[in-house]
Amino acid sequence: MFEVFGEFDSAEEINKAAAAQLEQGDMQAVRDIAKENGLDLDDAEDYIAGDMEELCNPLMAALGKLKIERADLELKGVLEDWYDIVTDMCVNDEAVRAAVRRKDKSLKVFMSLILAKAFDTKELVSSKIVKITKVKNGKEQMRSPVYLGIPNRAEIRNICKDYYLK
Repeated sequence: MFEVFGEFDSAEEINKAAAAQLEQGDMQAVRDIAKENGLDLDDAEDYIAGDMEELCNPLMAALGKLKIERADLELKGVLEDWYDIVTDMCVNDEAVRAAVRRKDKSLKVFMSLILAKAFDTKELVSSKIVKITKVKNGKEQMRSPVYLGIPNRAEIRNICKDYYLK
């Protein structure tokens, strides 16, 4: 991640780097900045053509960073749901949007905080449920005890604010 141009701290930094490359006539570098930061290559082409004043806005920069981090982490299952919550927060909260882009914040750490919360708040699942649960495509009976903890949407939103906004 961010191997060629490094990690940018804001949309403003991305735009300054893209403007410098455009000024030097290096259109491929502008495309590379966009790609490395998870930005739409069509937007890069529009920027190069002069149809856009900037390569990205703060929302595009935040969502682009999250997109790159998501791919790097190979998120699956419930982790994708957690990812969706932070992207929703970026869309709806300007402060979160700006904070997500900061160099000292990462989706990896955010996910680790949620995972820790899940383990710290796990509860014993009723044996009445476990007894009737089949696993491995219905081939095997689940064995007790089973503990499960998955933070709800409100808890994840709070973790997001606590992590990204501090």
